[in-house]
Amino acid sequence: MYNVVGVRFKKAGKIYYFDPAEFELAVGQYVIVETARGIEYGKVVVPVKQVGENDVVLPLKQVVRPANEQDSIQVEENVAESQEAFNVATTKIAEHSLEMKLVDVEYTFDRNKIIFYFTAEGRVDFRDLVKDLASIFRTRIELRQIGVRDEAKLLGGIGPCGRMLCCSTFLGDFEPVSIKMAKDQNLSLNPTKISGLCGRLMCCLKYENDEYEEAKANMPDVGEFIRTPEGKGKVIGLNVLERLIQVQLKETDRVVEYALQEILDCEKNLI
Repeated sequence: MYNVVGVRFKKAGKIYYFDPAEFELAVGQYVIVETARGIEYGKVVVPVKQVGENDVVLPLKQVVRPANEQDSIQVEENVAESQEAFNVATTKIAEHSLEMKLVDVEYTFDRNKIIFYFTAEGRVDFRDLVKDLASIFRTRIELRQIGVRDEAKLLGGIGPCGRMLCCSTFLGDFEPVSIKMAKDQNLSLNPTKISGLCGRLMCCLKYENDEYEEAKANMPDVGEFIRTPEGKGKVIGLNVLERLIQVQLKETDRVVEYALQEILDCEKNLI
């Protein structure tokens, strides 16, 4: 078992585990840690706890120290200068006539690198752009191409539900979402109704999917013939959450809605 503390570097970013060393750290406290990108400033979001070897990436890096007021000031300065760098890079992209859209710019905490996040339809030859930016900022330059989901996460916005986007407020990672999830939940398959601001299927389709899958596992399929209290019939519709089954009776052609338990009781009585 390893003693760890969970640290997040962006508002709704992924949580990374670090060795808290001898420091007593509380949720909401800011810390300085060493990462693959260098020294970074992050926020404690998971208190000190023990986890198994499979839950951490070894070797586990230690927290360097709790952050102080000077560190906070430096972060604010980095944010301000990132905006200036964004304006410069936007101008340079236009000068080089590159088919790319700049989304965000980020200074690492120690200012050893500037990361430029962009979207593009395909691959972009930005070698000359990197040379220009390096000559202006006199530091390491990294251009990172991201997807439309990542763009929505960085920029934020209001979803069709009227709330702030899940990805920009609390979702640490994107989970796979499929059109099958929408079908299982009897949702409209109109792309405008099940797509988010990013143009991809909405992340919230995943939230209730397990409940629907569990419920459907105990229910007959549409088109299946089953026994009912009024005889044999064909399933023509399902209300998964309320466990209701619409059946077209074979003898009378009448459509009747039964509770799942009524159907299960019929099956038991035949055994």
